[in-house]
Amino acid sequence: MILKPVISIGAASLLLFNASAQKHEKRPNIIWISTEDLSPHMGCYGDKLAKTPNIDRLAEQGARFTNVFTTAAISAPVRAGVITGMYQTSIGCMHMRTTSYRRSVDNPVQFTAVPPHYVKAFTEYMRVAGYYCTNNNKTDYQFAKDPVPASIWDECSRNAHYRNRPDKNQPFFAVFNWTGTHESQNWNLKGVKTDPRKVILPPYYPDTDTIRLNMAKMYDNVARLDSVVGALIDELEREGELDNTIIFFWGDHGDGLPRSKRWLYDSGLNIPLIIKWPGKIKPGTVDDRLISSIDFGPTVLSMAGITVPAHMQGKPFLGEQGANYLREAVFAARDRVDESYDMIRSVRTRKYLYIRNFYPNEPFAIWVPYLSNMPIYREMLRLDAENKLSGPQKAWMSYSRPPEELYDVTKDPYQLVNLASDHGLASVMAEMRKLYERWTLETGDMGHMNEPELVNMMWPGGKQPVTDMPYFIINSSEDRASKNYRTGGTYSAPMTLGFYCPTHGSSIVYTFEEKANPRWLLYSGPLHLEPGSYSIRVRAVRYGYEDSAELRGSFEIK
Repeated sequence: MILKPVISIGAASLLLFNASAQKHEKRPNIIWISTEDLSPHMGCYGDKLAKTPNIDRLAEQGARFTNVFTTAAISAPVRAGVITGMYQTSIGCMHMRTTSYRRSVDNPVQFTAVPPHYVKAFTEYMRVAGYYCTNNNKTDYQFAKDPVPASIWDECSRNAHYRNRPDKNQPFFAVFNWTGTHESQNWNLKGVKTDPRKVILPPYYPDTDTIRLNMAKMYDNVARLDSVVGALIDELEREGELDNTIIFFWGDHGDGLPRSKRWLYDSGLNIPLIIKWPGKIKPGTVDDRLISSIDFGPTVLSMAGITVPAHMQGKPFLGEQGANYLREAVFAARDRVDESYDMIRSVRTRKYLYIRNFYPNEPFAIWVPYLSNMPIYREMLRLDAENKLSGPQKAWMSYSRPPEELYDVTKDPYQLVNLASDHGLASVMAEMRKLYERWTLETGDMGHMNEPELVNMMWPGGKQPVTDMPYFIINSSEDRASKNYRTGGTYSAPMTLGFYCPTHGSSIVYTFEEKANPRWLLYSGPLHLEPGSYSIRVRAVRYGYEDSAELRGSFEIK
């Protein structure tokens, strides 16, 4: 593999920098259209009030998945799991958010989690395989504040786009995240277009004008989402990429409404998932397999023809590596929610939902100031104070919780009747407990740790660890023994240039650009340099750590 002199590196040369990208294998393009805080409120899922013609058409052209569940009912923990293919509870990313941790009221700690050293974003494997990876624009991974480590994405900004790749023949993986369905977009109830009278209320909500209007606003947001999906698909067609691009549409967790978001019922965990894969998925397919959100990354790797790393807890459900996919259960967790501590775990099979409440003396609606902006929640607090709630409405506002919950989801889709004390289901309870206990042990659930101890383990003394500055590894014809350097120099051809960082679990990025915000390339093997002049910048990154200082060098190859 040859690098041209670096004074001006053409776009076509960028693919040649990583040794593993040189094969130019034909791989499918993949686009993720992700949205926030949304249960399957779409026509293709049977919701007659939803106006979603573009999403419905996508389902007609691909597969609609009906039993997909996230590993949490709130965004940041879910997204940490999605990007790594690991349970957030296994990598210390389960609290919402890590930056909300406080040693005391007056002593906040801007903590970021430090996953195990072998854990990488699945996009790093895609970049090594030659993909151009972009994120426009949500991350929220818990192990980094924006900007996220440069090893994860080729581009991560509001302007990130697959069109920006330097070689139009390079396959891309592009994320477009729509925030218009987020919980916060339901706070202002002015100008609602959906008819509130047509809204079907779940039985845990009282029937008031405010609550109907709040849910109608949610449907307005879904309609806007549909127009965004249509625009992205039209853009793919204009770019000539529609027929060779996999479209992957999904939500990060259930509705951004009370008793949905933050709660481990189906209303908080069940999400839409629609995948169009031209030539591979039969149009109009309906897939009812149990699927977890940590399976998304491994599935993308499988669809791209990239071997899924063995440490990933997620499993591919499509592609050659997804042939034997089967889950008997999916698992979810709730831990600290912003300022308030909590710990709940759930196990969902095709027939039952089991929930374990570790804080049974806490009220269902623990204090979460952000939630208090929601009109539905304020309305329920008012009605509760006036003693006007009853049945499942009052149950959700109760001041304590059962230690365990069990629901027959086939007969009780809203999970209203707790069967945990039903003696006729003792064997079911025993099996669900067994599934939970095996999962929590096998996955190393870090939610059992006291958070200050967890923070001190990852950030000793409350100080963020720093990634070591990397070295140049130089091997030239005049000296065949590889050596470590932090400077450049003049060398005889042939020469290979490598990089090394002593920090366990670090990734290395480099660039030949001198501008303030360069495009950082992911290092995966030695660079073979022909005669010429080269200036290079190198950084090392480790999830949860501060980035290394930048290494710079200039090389003259004769």
